[in-house]
Amino acid sequence: MSGFRIFSKILLIAVLASCGGKAGGEVSATNVEGDSVSARPVAKAAVRRPLTVAMTGDIMMGTLYPTTKLPVDDGRHLFDDAREVLTNANVAVGNLEGAIGDKGELNDLKRSRLASGVKNIYAFRMPERYAPYLKAAGYDFVSMANNHSFDFGTGGQASTRRALDAAGVAYAGNPGYEMAVREIDGVRYGFAAFGYNRQTVLMREEAAVRQIIASLRDSADVVIVSFHGGGEGSDFRHVGKGMEYQHGEARGDLRRFAHLCIDSGADVVYGHGPHVVRGVELYKGHFIAYSLGNFCTPTGISVAGITGYAPVITVTINNKGEFVDGRIHSFIQQRGVGPRATTSAAVVNEIRSLSVSDFPQSGLVIDNDGAIRRH
Repeated sequence: MSGFRIFSKILLIAVLASCGGKAGGEVSATNVEGDSVSARPVAKAAVRRPLTVAMTGDIMMGTLYPTTKLPVDDGRHLFDDAREVLTNANVAVGNLEGAIGDKGELNDLKRSRLASGVKNIYAFRMPERYAPYLKAAGYDFVSMANNHSFDFGTGGQASTRRALDAAGVAYAGNPGYEMAVREIDGVRYGFAAFGYNRQTVLMREEAAVRQIIASLRDSADVVIVSFHGGGEGSDFRHVGKGMEYQHGEARGDLRRFAHLCIDSGADVVYGHGPHVVRGVELYKGHFIAYSLGNFCTPTGISVAGITGYAPVITVTINNKGEFVDGRIHSFIQQRGVGPRATTSAAVVNEIRSLSVSDFPQSGLVIDNDGAIRRH
């Protein structure tokens, strides 16, 4: 074991000992090297009651770039319909699809593409005053491991971290910020986030993935892993078998990656990136959501048709981190407004159909009302 890994663990334990409750602290650590994990580590016995995890997909609350495109009422009501579900969970997680900052320059790659005449440069920079909306909605953690967290370079990432720190929301997913641990109501939650592109903690570096999750397993009672991967759009509703590609870019072997995370010690794994929902799977007793789609993207990202399906999935886990039951809470986005509750069966039907098609032996049943249970 490297000296740095030992130092990281001591730092994690020291910080955890001093924090508690919803306002508890977080800690991030840099990449570490270590032995691979040959068998799933045992979950902490300290978690002696069922816990509920609420998961959502992409969050891009409005952008100041290249022109100001913000939701109605300056975003104050973005999460109104979903707040009860998110706050009632023991822990709520999502994916922050973009930077937070009132100013900032495009990263070098996007700036050069813009100078060369390329149109449709997608870059998202949310106002700093919107960061507290995440905490008020109930979020405890957001992933920064996606292809838009670096839209405004390292400066944009730094302003995002400052805004999230001030709001009290944990984060992970960029080099130097591979993991976070937060104590909430006496339970220590470990978070990690991975992506496929530069400036994220890479899914394809499997030894590092194992090591990060193993370090969290040592330091936390519950380990939750986020990933951003897969092709984008309605042509990529199904989870591929093997590596997924789009525009010649490798975007992850998601089945292999998600299973690796569970085998390494993750309790729950959730994905995003395709901008549409995908199926869910039960693997060795643990829950995997392969894409939760767009959740709160009222401007700048299409919410037409199935791209507007915006579920919150809640799962209850036991003291071993294993799936007990769950539910799909159905929301559909309204342009400029955000996710709104719906009585339509469309969201549940889509996730159920994809789950049956892609994971027929998984052992999960999704009822008409969105309840998820073991077969």
